[in-house]
Amino acid sequence: MSKVRVRLLLAVAALAASVGGYWLAQQLDRAGPRLTSGTWLPQPKAVRDFALTDTTGSVFTRASLVGAPSLVFFGFTRCPDVCPATLLQLAQVRKAAALPTLRVVFVSVDPQRDTPALLGTYVHAFDPAFLGLTGAARSIAPMAADFGVAVNRVELPGGDSTM
Repeated sequence: MSKVRVRLLLAVAALAASVGGYWLAQQLDRAGPRLTSGTWLPQPKAVRDFALTDTTGSVFTRASLVGAPSLVFFGFTRCPDVCPATLLQLAQVRKAAALPTLRVVFVSVDPQRDTPALLGTYVHAFDPAFLGLTGAARSIAPMAADFGVAVNRVELPGGDSTM
């Protein structure tokens, strides 16, 4: 085979790969991220007043939720899979759906370890607009119950624990 023919075949192969890559990227982008589960509440749920601490050390109360649609997610920074996967999906959905006013609020269920600074680093890695809240377990428990979330610490061998 001549050098011209080899170069021509390489150019055609490169062009085909580029077109195929572009087409695949368009298909993936069009599909967009999808949440696989959740609970849609057609009416706002009654939530007792609460006072938790945000990542800047400021007090965040029930009144802080007023004024913008809020998605409240309970989790913990040491969560190995569900929490980071969900936060990543929420960041993608928020961006893809162009929902700049959607407020994502991550409430720690592990206040013994999740300090405001640690929460800030954690949630802002997914989206700088995400809010992280923590507080005393006695403050988080009633809020979690109002949202239908069960919180349980499980002791692990070696003195560690998980939620």
